[in-house]
Amino acid sequence: MINYIIIAILVVVLYFALRSGANHFRGQGGCCGGSTYKAHPKKLKTVIGKKTVTVEGMSCQNCVNRVMEAVNSIDGASAVVKLKKGVAVVSLEHPISDEIIKNAIENAGYKVTGIQEKAA
Repeated sequence: MINYIIIAILVVVLYFALRSGANHFRGQGGCCGGSTYKAHPKKLKTVIGKKTVTVEGMSCQNCVNRVMEAVNSIDGASAVVKLKKGVAVVSLEHPISDEIIKNAIENAGYKVTGIQEKAA
């Protein structure tokens, strides 16, 4: 009898673990804290250029929020992050070095694998 109880408990635990894992891989889980909050790009007075930053390690909306807020914390920069493409499109109000953008994103916990200039 005790074996059936242990098996039933294990089945329940396994069910919840698989359900949580499936949500995580669809980008719906709370892998990074999860929330309904959605960050928005910062409004700039003028845009003199754009950079496309390739970012690794994002898996959910909370990751998008963290990357967007990291870039938006830079004076004169605003980001739109595309989770499925793994990129952040950074609009610039004045020239900003790639190193500053890279450091902001990497300090938020993600890896920058490339930065390309884009026409404004």
